[in-house]
Amino acid sequence: MSVDFQINGKAAKANAETDTPLLWVIRDELGLTGTKFGCGAALCGACTVHVDGQPVRSCQTPLSSVSGKKVATVESLSKDNSHPLQVAWIKHDVPQCGYCQSGQLMSAAALLAKNKNPSDAEIDQAMSANLCRCGTYTRVRAAIKDAAAMMRKA
Repeated sequence: MSVDFQINGKAAKANAETDTPLLWVIRDELGLTGTKFGCGAALCGACTVHVDGQPVRSCQTPLSSVSGKKVATVESLSKDNSHPLQVAWIKHDVPQCGYCQSGQLMSAAALLAKNKNPSDAEIDQAMSANLCRCGTYTRVRAAIKDAAAMMRKA
């Protein structure tokens, strides 16, 4: 079966069964390896991508559900770490092991697309479904606040 959609602004055609998780199409068929497999049950957030601007867990999103839609992965932020979130992530030394980072960044990007000046409570709520084994939650919050400030100035 073939499913047409956009990924990171480019047309894509996936030749997989329609019930194949989007994560495997992104990684194995399209070669975009920034999106990570974490738990496989949509509980940890490592596989978060955007579908038509909404954050979704790609490990549990069937390929059929993205037909004709726009998918964005962490690679869509920037190729050179120049996106305000990436700049802030580096500034605040957010990554430790790094495994959750692509999902964290995509959840943060979805938040900032809707709210240019989130409170601590709004950040905590938006990020609550993204687990970090290294416990960098306070750094994540600080980085999001910095990125929001950068985006407001731009």
